[in-house]
Amino acid sequence: MEALADWLFVALWLAGVVLTLVPFVPATLVVLLAAFLHELLLGFRELSVGLWLALGVLALLAMTLDNVAALLGARRYGASRAGLWGAFLGGLLGLFLGVVGVLVLPFLLAWLLEYLSGRRPEEALRAAWGTLVGLMGGVVAKVILHVAMGLLVLQAIF
Repeated sequence: MEALADWLFVALWLAGVVLTLVPFVPATLVVLLAAFLHELLLGFRELSVGLWLALGVLALLAMTLDNVAALLGARRYGASRAGLWGAFLGGLLGLFLGVVGVLVLPFLLAWLLEYLSGRRPEEALRAAWGTLVGLMGGVVAKVILHVAMGLLVLQAIF
């Protein structure tokens, strides 16, 4: 049973890391659920309270960074609320168009809404780029945190 629980954690953790690349999927919760399921199968005997606290802090940080990074990138490049809304709506609509849609549509809608709000085309382009840079920076930060969460658990169970 222990080997099954260990490898189930590894599989779910890796799935969570990959799902981090898909917008609007709660990948952080997948990683936490993997650790919880592992412990549930083994009677909660391998992960300490301190480790659970560390996982909780890292999970909160991952969820916060996702939103803050987009805002920081947008602000750095001069995006307005219109650009942020465009990126958000583009991300939602892009889910139906696959990976290309998730990458291209947020950028295009951020540019369009910036432009429609009265910005010159080059200003709108800069703001849209900043929104995209921020979103991608948030994804990279989340991947790093999810990997760190999994490595902490792996260190405890193996």
